[in-house]
Amino acid sequence: MFADRAKIYVRSGKGGDGHVSFRHEKFVPAGGPDGGDGGRGGDVIFMVDEGLNTLIDFRNSRKYKAGDGEPGGKKNCRGKDGKNIVLKVPPGTVIREAETGQIIVDMSGDNREIVLLKGGRGGSGNQHYATSTMQAPMYAQPGQPAKELSLLLELKVIADVGLVGLPNVGKSTFLARVTNAKPKIANYHFTTLNPNLGVVDLDGTKGFVIADIPGLIEGASQGVGLGYEFLRHIERTKVIIHIVDAAGTEGRDPVEDIYAINRELNAYNPEIARRPQVIAANKIDVIFEREESTLNAIKEEFEPKGIPVYPISAVSGEGVKELLYQVNRMLEETGNEVTVFEPEFNAEKAVSQGAESYTVEYDAKNDEYVVEGPKVEKMLGYTNLDSEKGFNFFQGFLKSTGILQQLEALGIEDGDTVRIYGHSFDYYK
Repeated sequence: MFADRAKIYVRSGKGGDGHVSFRHEKFVPAGGPDGGDGGRGGDVIFMVDEGLNTLIDFRNSRKYKAGDGEPGGKKNCRGKDGKNIVLKVPPGTVIREAETGQIIVDMSGDNREIVLLKGGRGGSGNQHYATSTMQAPMYAQPGQPAKELSLLLELKVIADVGLVGLPNVGKSTFLARVTNAKPKIANYHFTTLNPNLGVVDLDGTKGFVIADIPGLIEGASQGVGLGYEFLRHIERTKVIIHIVDAAGTEGRDPVEDIYAINRELNAYNPEIARRPQVIAANKIDVIFEREESTLNAIKEEFEPKGIPVYPISAVSGEGVKELLYQVNRMLEETGNEVTVFEPEFNAEKAVSQGAESYTVEYDAKNDEYVVEGPKVEKMLGYTNLDSEKGFNFFQGFLKSTGILQQLEALGIEDGDTVRIYGHSFDYYK
């Protein structure tokens, strides 16, 4: 089965912690601090690989983690940076945030490589905190935490032209004739399970990419049959070739078939239904009385609506070249830019806000102010509050993050209690 969707988990690398140490030299009894900095965590990077055309690799492996930065060492030794992780995807892959479904990035057009999540910065060693009044700092900065996201990967095939139509109308035969594609062809519904791509070369033109989308049935936009799974692949196409069995070899009404498919396109995405469309009235090689056939009925119904109708035979090739030149003219009118879906979700900003967030609230029941949050808890765990210098360092952290300002905004007064993860403090300005 063609793998065009996958759900994965990604995590950047954690920054290495800064180190606490002091020089110990033979004739220097009280050496200064020499704790090194932690290494930087690895990034999560997505890169387009033109050699890929499915997301099958992400079905087999679903968790991807960049390397963590190493902690700093003594003698000012800096920890090694964590290794980046590079995830290769086929062109046309749309990366979404799993919970909201919002688009983070569309790996199309100029988007060939993107750093989705940056690794955490390494923490500073205690050598950075020495001052004239504090020559032996006993604390170092922890590394920044890793960032994580659950993602939905969705492949939307990049093609200029999409072929649509009911099963068995000859789409695969048409694609095989006009391109170098080799789709499987047989006389049963849903033969085409994969969106087949091919390049059309026309004399005097740049040519274009065409995609055979699996046969649709009524109800496809609601998930009936295989149609829903593949409708996404025509979202980028600029022109739609609507192939219909003009001979009615299966006893169907070609005019009603065209309306049925257009209803499905409109139900799935009205914008797609408004794309320029041309009707390829196929199988004219088996129409013996053309003047009395349904071919005229198709023209009379749709040409007044501005939709050109071209009688063709995908088997013999009759009328095919004229159809292709018409499609090329329509493409020239729409322009050559690849459709790239706009971002809706800033992954780096959203994850950073989640990791760095904190809450400052007043607990009326216990008559105390409560400060909580991942960053506060982490800093508290790395600070020696029994040391006056350590306590002053933590107090500076509360001020620099704006926590003290929020406490004052809540009306805190001297002598009030502040509780931070099991520690209670008396507030004094």
